[in-house]
Amino acid sequence: MRALLLLTLACGLCAADLSPDEYIGYVKFLASENMRGRATGSPELEKAADYIAARFRELGLKPLHGESYFQDFEVTTSAHLGPRSTFAYRTNGHRKTLKLQHEFIPLNLSKKGKVSGQVVFAGYGITAPEYNYDDYSGIDVKDKIVLLLRHEPQEFDDKSVFEGKVYTAHSQIFAKAVNAKVHGARAILMVNDVAAHPNDSDQLEKFGSTAGPGNAGVEFVQVKADVVSKWFKLAGKSMEQVEADIDKSLKPESFAFPASLAVDLDVDVERENKTVHNVGGYYPGETDEYVILGAHYDHLGLGEQFSLAPSLAGTVHPGADDNASGTAGVLELAHWFSQGPKHKRGVLFLAFAGEELGLLGSSYYANHPELPIDKAVAMINLDMIGRLRDNKVYVGGVGSGTNLQVMLKEIAPKHGLQADISEKAGYGSSDHTSFTAKQVPVLFFFSGLHADYHKPSDTWDKIDAPAAVKLLDMIGDVIVHLDDGESRPKFVRVEEPKQPGQVAGSSTKSGYGPDFGSIPDFTELPNGVRFADVRPGSPASKAGLKAGDILTEFDGKAIQNLYDFTYALRSKKPGQEVLVKVLRDSQTIEAKVLLTERR
Repeated sequence: MRALLLLTLACGLCAADLSPDEYIGYVKFLASENMRGRATGSPELEKAADYIAARFRELGLKPLHGESYFQDFEVTTSAHLGPRSTFAYRTNGHRKTLKLQHEFIPLNLSKKGKVSGQVVFAGYGITAPEYNYDDYSGIDVKDKIVLLLRHEPQEFDDKSVFEGKVYTAHSQIFAKAVNAKVHGARAILMVNDVAAHPNDSDQLEKFGSTAGPGNAGVEFVQVKADVVSKWFKLAGKSMEQVEADIDKSLKPESFAFPASLAVDLDVDVERENKTVHNVGGYYPGETDEYVILGAHYDHLGLGEQFSLAPSLAGTVHPGADDNASGTAGVLELAHWFSQGPKHKRGVLFLAFAGEELGLLGSSYYANHPELPIDKAVAMINLDMIGRLRDNKVYVGGVGSGTNLQVMLKEIAPKHGLQADISEKAGYGSSDHTSFTAKQVPVLFFFSGLHADYHKPSDTWDKIDAPAAVKLLDMIGDVIVHLDDGESRPKFVRVEEPKQPGQVAGSSTKSGYGPDFGSIPDFTELPNGVRFADVRPGSPASKAGLKAGDILTEFDGKAIQNLYDFTYALRSKKPGQEVLVKVLRDSQTIEAKVLLTERR
């Protein structure tokens, strides 16, 4: 047996053992039109889970527990517009009721609830100290219903401080929601900035198309411009002229509408919780140590707010490269290992749900491992491996474990591949991050972005199966080295790079803005943001914050979700010190964090 293993180590996997036809067959099934984009919580994702589990069973892999290949967990999958949403406004004793989806519509990130009250206009709803601009200057919106314009000022002006034809982050709807909450608004109304878009029809957002948190924590409704323009007339103003004045001067034109105007809202947004599954199969080794090979099998479904082709949202986003390609790679290597000899260490094959919603499946597994996490010698993540170009593969996370870089530099050339290696710590926007936070060395294989990413055009016929199998041959070789090596790689915490020079008073427009140093755990919480990890040497680390802490308050502002935290951090400058509150176990801890400049 050992002679056979040495031969395998010397020459890699035999190409004949890895089949391009079998590989592309997996991709075709997962990315077929009938699978409707495999959205987390959809019947089609359930079908994909059954397909993967059935293949693991055919290959004789051990189930995760008992006879089940599934690890179940709950997610909030989507919002649905309920039938009871109403909007009415009162002026001088007269009441006008608006028509749902014709004159108003709640946004999918809206909180469910009833609100009544006075209305205050707050321009574009933007507070941007880096541009010396604040729509909330001089106006009190606390406990009021705030009316906001869409987008941002001077959006077609190349000389604008708002960067002209490129929207800044301040224009994002969720940013407006967070800023309104920060200023104490009870509810938000949004109207299209019709003066800046005279040739566009005053379209309401399609429900479900708005990017942002599942629940922004505030009622949020869009209203037609012809409704709102009547309110401006009550105040002796023109909505178009007010918008034009803001664009001309970049000065706030905020004001309170007459007390005779009041709005009554009843927002009926239902959120659906569903049970979804990670799918796993185990090929045991001679010891209780093992390597994890993982990929996410979910995608965007019909695109909705996550589509990078917004005009095609509502059509199937098949997700062939993202990430049927990686899931097919897990299945293909599971086939190869299941037919081969036993190794010193085992291999745990995992397919994750919920990655596109925020690494939900991998985060759940890392926090609830079916095998002892300290026995995992490494985690290898395959995410978009189907469109290799010029024999080049991007490999992240090599700095997270001793000898990983040396191993890759020796193995890649044997397979005719160029490994573009990143020595960073192993954090990123894919599932390996969940394991880095648990101090498991990681490797992330990725064939590169392309124009079809997160679009309906990411189809199976664009996958280069022979090239993908060539890459899998190399990855299999890496796993065998990790399986049979005399010693396992040790986890390495990559220190923060030294920050040069001036910090205090730096503009957020320089570098990449302020750095806090936490890695978020994307597991959904009722309130707050849990830290999956805190980078060593970072501001958060120096302030004594730790992995597992739940951030609940930042500079006096309540933090409900990651969007709240992102907005609050972005409003600060490097060199500023902020007071934060975290929940550690059942104790609330305060810490002062001195922000540095992100590079």
